[in-house]
Amino acid sequence: MSTTKVAIIGAGLSGLALALALHQQGIEAITYEQQSAPLDIGGAIMLSPNALRILDKLGVFERMEPRSYKFEESYFLSQDGKTVDVFEFGSVAKYGYSGIRVYRFELINILLDLVREAGIQVVYGKKFDRIVSETEDNVTWLFTDGSESTASLLVGADGIHSRVRSYLHPDLQPKFTNMIGVTAAVPTEQLKMDKDEYKLPATFMHNKRGAFVIAPQLADGSEVLIGKQRIFAGEDPGRDAWKAMTSDKTWCIDFLREGSEDFPPIVANATSKISTEKVNLWPFYLLPKLTKWSSTDKHNRVIILGDAAHAIPPHSRPGCEPGVRRRLHLCWDPGSSETEGVRWSVGELAEGEAGKD
Repeated sequence: MSTTKVAIIGAGLSGLALALALHQQGIEAITYEQQSAPLDIGGAIMLSPNALRILDKLGVFERMEPRSYKFEESYFLSQDGKTVDVFEFGSVAKYGYSGIRVYRFELINILLDLVREAGIQVVYGKKFDRIVSETEDNVTWLFTDGSESTASLLVGADGIHSRVRSYLHPDLQPKFTNMIGVTAAVPTEQLKMDKDEYKLPATFMHNKRGAFVIAPQLADGSEVLIGKQRIFAGEDPGRDAWKAMTSDKTWCIDFLREGSEDFPPIVANATSKISTEKVNLWPFYLLPKLTKWSSTDKHNRVIILGDAAHAIPPHSRPGCEPGVRRRLHLCWDPGSSETEGVRWSVGELAEGEAGKD
């Protein structure tokens, strides 16, 4: 292995995938996570061929595929149930991969297994606080427990509320869009759908009620996600307040059922029985365009990736592949197998991608 050491803040999808990719290039990586252990949270995510091709290179796809629901198209229907548009999400014939839906925790567990098998260290219970110094050779930072660490490169893969990003953009805060998403998971049999009545996943659109999404998940499609969005009036109440709001999910169920009679019967069936344990709520945030993704004004030893750098609402992202492609660019660039190669590949990534739509 190379003596290059990359420290990654955040052991989510971004951080773990990056650690694996660096390992493949002979670059030592260590990942730090503020939680005390992996969390079994979050719903299923959609991934299309761009992301799957990369995950295949990491050895993830062969383990993930048996746990995933496979589909090639997503359908948009009018309020009377007629198909008005079709979006291609993947194609084995065209791209070698279909689109898939897989639970986030399943993907995290697969990544963790591969990370452990590779001997990559993941340290839990370590919350990043701030950068102490950045030189031509390394970067040193402080954890909230008072301990310090140093590495050749520090990568912030710590999400939309990134603390690492504050080093590059001290005054930048994610912007609340005044939209929230409410979803639940219900058994597919609850839809009472005749064979071939509708093709799923599907978005049912109504000129007054908005959109209602039904998307199969689990490998056998025996479960579906159902979901809607709603406007949230007023200022962002803050992360603690959002957590408190999710403690009583009765209103979420009421919202999912609201207006269901105005859609085709499949929607009323979908919302007829909803367990509070299967309900999720999340606010949508945006980041303004960033002028840089790395510390170009210093020594390029700090970089942010994934949602920390280019977060967009979950409803508008084509799976997770934009972040996957960008975060792994530095790993598979031909010049990135040593310290300087990593450093300048990161610099090129930041210059080429920052500010793009």
